[in-house]
Amino acid sequence: MCVSGSIATASWITQTRIDEGVKHKNDTSINHRGATVALKQNSEIDLLSLVVVHYNIPREFPRTLFSLSTSFQKGISADDYEVIVVDNGSKELPDISSYRENGMNIRLLQVPNPNQSPARAINLGLNAALGKNIGVFIDGARMASPGLLQSAQQALRFSDRSIVASRGRYLGPKMQRTSMNEGYTKDFEDAMLESLDWKNNGYRLFEKSVFDESSGAQWFDPRISESNSLFMSRALWSEINGFSEEFRAIGGGFVNLDTLTRATALKETQPILLIGEATFHQLHGGVATNVPKENVFPMRAEYDKIRGLPYEPPVLNWLFFGNFKFRPALIEMGLSHTAKAILTEHAKNRKKESAKNPVLQESVRSQTDPTNISTRLSKNLIFQKNLRRVKRRLAKIKLLRTLRKKLSSSTK
Repeated sequence: MCVSGSIATASWITQTRIDEGVKHKNDTSINHRGATVALKQNSEIDLLSLVVVHYNIPREFPRTLFSLSTSFQKGISADDYEVIVVDNGSKELPDISSYRENGMNIRLLQVPNPNQSPARAINLGLNAALGKNIGVFIDGARMASPGLLQSAQQALRFSDRSIVASRGRYLGPKMQRTSMNEGYTKDFEDAMLESLDWKNNGYRLFEKSVFDESSGAQWFDPRISESNSLFMSRALWSEINGFSEEFRAIGGGFVNLDTLTRATALKETQPILLIGEATFHQLHGGVATNVPKENVFPMRAEYDKIRGLPYEPPVLNWLFFGNFKFRPALIEMGLSHTAKAILTEHAKNRKKESAKNPVLQESVRSQTDPTNISTRLSKNLIFQKNLRRVKRRLAKIKLLRTLRKKLSSSTK
C-alpha cells in the first residue's frame, strides 16, 4: 500500500463538504496495489482519480463507463486509477456493480438536494478523490479514447503544476447541432457505433467524429476554450477552489470554460494538450451542444455577471503531448489546404518553365491531355512507344521459333 502524507485542507471544501449529507454507494474502500485502502478524507495515495458526472443518461452512460474501464483503457492498470461517479439527481442511478466486482476501483456518490448545475456534484467528487492527481468529466455522456488515462497520467508527470486537457469531438459526420437538423438521430448513432466495433478498437471512433466548437478545427490549433477531461494535481484544484458554484445555469453554463481559464491563469502552470486522444460526445440533448445557439446566450450573460467581463478564450502556450495510434484526417492536421497550395504553386512554376522550353511544354501538355497528338513531338513520342512494343513482340516470336526448332531436333 502506498499512502503518502496528509492533504492540506482544500479550500473548495468551503463550498461543499463531502460529509454534508452526501450518500455513498459501495464506496467504503478501494483496491490499490494488492491492498485494501479505506476511504479517508485526510489521506492521499499515488493514483489518478477521475470524477464523472451522471445525470439522466441511461443510454449513453454504459458506453462511457465501458470506455473508462480496464477492459478498454490501454497502458494503465486497475491499481493506477479510480473512477468516482457522482449522480446529480437522476431518475435512475447507474449500475456500477459489475465493474466493481471485476476489480475496477469505482464508487458512486449521490448529491443531496441537487440543482441543475453540475458544479456542486464535481466538488463532491473532488473532495472524495484519493489520488494526488484528479481529472474531471463534466459530461458523463462523453466516451473516452483508449489511451486517454495513460496519456494524462504521463503528461501530469511533466510538472507538479501541469494542467492536462484533451480535445472534445462529436460523434457523427458534422457538429451535432448541424447534423441533428440533417437527420442524425440516436438510432443512427447506435447503428454507427455498432458498425465501428469500437469496443475492440476504440480509435475507430475518430473515423466517425469531428472536433467540437470548443476544441478548434485542427490537432495543433491552440484555440481551446474547454475540455471534458481536465486533469491536474489536487493542490491546483485547491488553488482554484474547484468548480465555482456561483454558476447556476442549466448544465453549469460556462462553468467548465471558467474552470480552464482560472486554472491556466495560475502562476507557473504548464498547460498540456493531448495529441491522439479525445472524448466523444454522444447525442443526448445536451444543454449547450444539442440546442440552438440562442440557448447559450443566457449562459454567456451569467458569466459576464459573475466575472464582470465578457468571456474570452484564454490564449495559451500549449505543450502538445502524445502520438497518433490511427491515421488522422489531413484536414484535422491542417494539411489539406497546405497540400493544395503546394500543388497549385508547383503547377504554376511548371507552366512558367514550360513557356521557355518547348520540350518541357510538350511534356506538360501530354500529361494533362494524353490524347493531344497535334504536334510533331507528340507524334514522335507515340511512334517510339509503339515501336518498342513491336520490338518486344518480335523478340518473343523469335524466341518461340528457336524453342520449336530445338524441340523438333531433339525428337528426331
